[in-house]
Amino acid sequence: MKSVRLWVWLVPIIAYAAFWVWYTPLSGPMTQTEIDDAVAYMEANDYPEERIALVRGFLEADDGGSFIMLNIMDAADNPPSLPDTGPEADADALLGHYMEYMWPALLSRACHPLFMGEAVGESMDIVGINGAERWDTAATMRYRSRRDLWEIASNPVFGGRHEYKVAALEKTVAFPVRPQLLLSDPRLLLALLLLAVLGVVDALIWRRKR
Repeated sequence: MKSVRLWVWLVPIIAYAAFWVWYTPLSGPMTQTEIDDAVAYMEANDYPEERIALVRGFLEADDGGSFIMLNIMDAADNPPSLPDTGPEADADALLGHYMEYMWPALLSRACHPLFMGEAVGESMDIVGINGAERWDTAATMRYRSRRDLWEIASNPVFGGRHEYKVAALEKTVAFPVRPQLLLSDPRLLLALLLLAVLGVVDALIWRRKR
């Protein structure tokens, strides 16, 4: 019976440890060589200078930790016709084509949405921004690391798909945030769930033994 109880605890703990190692950024900040390679890639692909400077600064400030990308979006009412979606496609279709690449690229790197929702009214506070009264959706996306974000964005497939996202939107704002309080961290939630389930299972085994 002791061996049964041991395995009941050991197997989930090992599985949780494997998940924790995969989910947690452990590779440290991007190296200068990685950053130089990223800049060289952008220059070779004719990125605008201001874009290169923005990305370079973001990568050079890498602290090795995870971050959250905050997105607010206003969908285009009449998006342009693009080859893979055709002339009658709406904004959702264009975004769907973009996310066909993004979902596998994100989830395979422990990057995922934390929150997604539709707007239920116009902006109630606006300071120093023109044309920000109307938005359609908001979302927060967790990225395991800046290295993961760059790997996703530097894939040649991304460039072709990203134009569909741009075409689908009338306007958007996206900026990275370092989480300071995140009660929905899957590592915490999964640990609490495992402890609760294993506690119940262990109690049942102990009662059956008696």
